[in-house]
Amino acid sequence: MSFRTRTTTSRASPTSRFAGRPARMSWADAVVAAAVLVLIYLTLRVGQGTTVSFSTSESARVDTDPARLPYDAARSLLRMFVALALSTVFTFVYAYAAAKSRRLERILIPALDILQSVPVLGFLTVAVTGFIALFPGSMLGLECASIFAIFTSQAWNMTFGFYSSLTSLPRELDELSRSFRFTRWMRFWRVEVPSGAIGLVWNGMMSFGGGWFFLVASEAISVNHRDYALPGVGSYAGAAIADGDLARVGWAVLTMAVMVIGVNFLFWRPLTAWAEKFKNEQAEATEVQRSLVLNFLRRSNWPRLLGRLTRPARHGLARAARVLGVDDRPLRIDPGRRRTGDVAFAAVAGALILWGLVDLGGYLHARTGLGVFAEPLVVGLVTLGRVVVLVAVATVVWVPIGVRIGFSPRLTRVAQPVVQVLASFPANFLFPLAVWFFLRTGLPIDVGGILLMALGAQWYILFNTIAGAMSIPTDLREVMDDLGVRGAQRWRRLVLPGVFPSYVTGGITASGGAWNASIVAEVVTFGGTTLTATGLGAYISGATQSGNFPRLIAGVAVMSLYVVGLNRLVWRRLYRLADARYAL
Repeated sequence: MSFRTRTTTSRASPTSRFAGRPARMSWADAVVAAAVLVLIYLTLRVGQGTTVSFSTSESARVDTDPARLPYDAARSLLRMFVALALSTVFTFVYAYAAAKSRRLERILIPALDILQSVPVLGFLTVAVTGFIALFPGSMLGLECASIFAIFTSQAWNMTFGFYSSLTSLPRELDELSRSFRFTRWMRFWRVEVPSGAIGLVWNGMMSFGGGWFFLVASEAISVNHRDYALPGVGSYAGAAIADGDLARVGWAVLTMAVMVIGVNFLFWRPLTAWAEKFKNEQAEATEVQRSLVLNFLRRSNWPRLLGRLTRPARHGLARAARVLGVDDRPLRIDPGRRRTGDVAFAAVAGALILWGLVDLGGYLHARTGLGVFAEPLVVGLVTLGRVVVLVAVATVVWVPIGVRIGFSPRLTRVAQPVVQVLASFPANFLFPLAVWFFLRTGLPIDVGGILLMALGAQWYILFNTIAGAMSIPTDLREVMDDLGVRGAQRWRRLVLPGVFPSYVTGGITASGGAWNASIVAEVVTFGGTTLTATGLGAYISGATQSGNFPRLIAGVAVMSLYVVGLNRLVWRRLYRLADARYAL
């Protein structure tokens, strides 16, 4: 979906050259085919280790021999990409349902607020028990639990971003799709997904970094005084940190840096360059993002060949969607019946929620009493203060930097891998340095914990600001240049309105990410030294390790209360403002 003007020449297009006769295989085709075969082989080879036998009675053992790091890195990468694929599917289904159904929106969006507020450890506690019971005696149960934990650190940010793009679809594109009588299937893939492609790619990149951030927690799991570990860079680093072995922590850091840079070069850089074609503008940009990998793939005939091979499948899915009635035919519903349906829907949903709350209250009353909520409510205020300070400082620091990066493709090529590395580093990897710094300077962990929380939260604001700046049409920027609009007036008239919707999405996810990051940032351990801050994250971490489920439930419930309350009082109002006034 690009409105760039392009000039035509007498030279035959690639499509016409391959329409009438089979394409000749080139050296680029051979290299791509070999790379795909190697990738499939490595995936199958690494995937064999996910189905080996496993006993819950055995203690977790992590081999910290540096020679195992390549295999551990491959296992971690496999989990990350499986979780990313699941997150993408979840994003399309969940965000579309919330954006297209008024009734579902009233349930799904508040539920998404709650889901992003539940810490990864809260999901892990339930997931480990459930998946081990589902796959008894197999490592696959732990693998599924780990992938599910990584999924929970990726999906919410991507869903919020895509929901924002669906609800702020430009009016002319909406009218154009209706005038051509697009079915909902065609409208989704030809209008709505391209319209949100840039934000989806950058949010996916940020979510991938969020998965790296919680890699240690998802691969080295401690629940109810029992330790579980999976082969991976996260568990390797966790074991090295527990042993106080700085040399092997350094090997883990180096491996992480190589993985992040490699994934950025081979996967994210080509995606961001490819997404440039979906920019909604009428003038061709003077500079565009480039990728060596994408340029090489474009020389190959495989993308066109795959497109032809998958055409029957795509047509079959479109026909199935038509048979299921997924089209844009208006439903004629009597207003009175619609109001009756809304009331019935709200009554059923309210009854289910009330039943769940009553049952939960009975469980807590029988175990510890409702006074268990008192402590997390108090320490939650301390973490709330850290979150507010973090988001405010991150806004002041990263919004100008994000705008500068987003406006300059040349700077983006340099800054993207650097930012990706910084955003992907787990706070646990820096615990040795953090313990040394806090003890050396006398900085209390109650203050220093903000710096560790920032490692997992501030990047949501930066990445969304970059995506928002890149989405501002080039012709609008050129008009501002022609009119001589500079400085503060340019920021007030163009930059801030242009990036504001994306910033709000980043602010919501950064706030939720900060609460989640408090789980690993308020308890810092290296070797025999442990520094614990006062806060809700430390409270939940302690309850998880001790297996105290009433305290864990109370901590997670209070964290959800704070996150949802903050979203409702602040972020949702800004979200409505962005949708009403600042959507391009």
